[in-house]
Amino acid sequence: MMKKGMETAKTTNMTEGPTLPLLLSFAIPLMIGNIFQQIYNLADTVIAGRFLGEEAIAAIGAVSAIYSLLMNATWGLNNGYCIVLSRYFGAGDEKRFKKAVAAMILLNLSISVVLTVFSLSFLKPLMRMLHTPDDIFAQSYLYIAIILAGLVTTVAYNACAGYLRAMGNSKIPLYFLIFSSLLNLTLDVLFIVVMKSGIGGTALATVIAQAVSALLCGGYIFRKYKEYIPEKTDFRPEADLLQEMFSMGFSMALMQAVYSVGSVILQRAINNLGTAVITAHTASTRIREMIMLPMGAFSGAGSTFVGQNYGARKYDRIVEGIRKVIGMELVWSLISICLSWLFGRMIVIWMTGTTDESVIANALLNLKVSAVCFFPLGVLFVLRNSMQAMGHKILPVLSSSIELGVKVLSAAVIVPAVGYPGVVAAEPVTWCLCAVFLSVFYVTIGHQKQRNRVFPA
Repeated sequence: MMKKGMETAKTTNMTEGPTLPLLLSFAIPLMIGNIFQQIYNLADTVIAGRFLGEEAIAAIGAVSAIYSLLMNATWGLNNGYCIVLSRYFGAGDEKRFKKAVAAMILLNLSISVVLTVFSLSFLKPLMRMLHTPDDIFAQSYLYIAIILAGLVTTVAYNACAGYLRAMGNSKIPLYFLIFSSLLNLTLDVLFIVVMKSGIGGTALATVIAQAVSALLCGGYIFRKYKEYIPEKTDFRPEADLLQEMFSMGFSMALMQAVYSVGSVILQRAINNLGTAVITAHTASTRIREMIMLPMGAFSGAGSTFVGQNYGARKYDRIVEGIRKVIGMELVWSLISICLSWLFGRMIVIWMTGTTDESVIANALLNLKVSAVCFFPLGVLFVLRNSMQAMGHKILPVLSSSIELGVKVLSAAVIVPAVGYPGVVAAEPVTWCLCAVFLSVFYVTIGHQKQRNRVFPA
């Protein structure tokens, strides 16, 4: 069993103490870390737009759905693995915790190889299927091929950061991420401005910075968490543990992948609308993702909180935590509306450097409509993560299927009929539908089951 009090300097026990301060102290470093994580992509967009032109932004945007599909899938896998880790940490089961870490390492190595080989082998046919415009096809292919070749670096960082967060430590991953984000900015300038390496330099800077982040975070774990590092015998995990880890990781990855497949299909419809629309959508999506970062941090904090308390079998504390996180999401969604509606135009112009009014207008339309529906999105984030942490794997995946269905309908029928406004409406509609779907389940079936103390053995 884990020793009492070991959570002082390096970990945080979220099964005891005031709920809101714990959630905020965990979420704030996570939010800052997410901001710097997004700087990777934002730097690519801003610097590419400023020094390589609007076509470079379009080239990145045309394959952004492919990028998101694989990145979200690997993030989902590790998020699922780390939910299991947080349960064992909350339960104080050190032996099982170390075996789970070993299983996570083995699964990540195997899946990284498979995804890298598969994605690179079918990349060009997939880009053709997405109707990537011929004038930016070569640039898009170079960018995404380099990113995918470095997929293992993303997986490694997600695993290391998730490991620390499962034990309530969200600060250390932040420090390494800040450093590597600054490195990414420096390399972007070096490769694009100084060395004139074009869009390939943008991708290479991202991969190198991600690799440095993973190495630093992994090195810290080996130095400071020796008591939690798996031993040789732990790398022969039992079949039931492997099944638990894989099923949780796969369900999270499937949830992300189903959502991302819908985005890939919608991207095809966007690509048919021309380079100017792709540029506008890419810019507004980057801005929207930055504004949404606190929402993801709050739900991520909630997931760790729920996972640890589920392991400790403290249901009343879980309910209280979920309510507090939803309240935090509401406050930020109101702030987001103000930011998007008051400063959206200025931010779009700053990011793209464009003077094309059609690009500005389309980007602003997407940003404003999305912001209005940020609160349902926040509820969706919280309930998805919390239900996964409590072992409800099917409902979150079904909610992603709703998103897939709406995006397929939009791409096939609505966008060809009304153009870009159909794209703008697609995601906010899915957020509202999925939030209602999961809320009904949580308030009725899920809530009642947990009230009856349905905890794992």
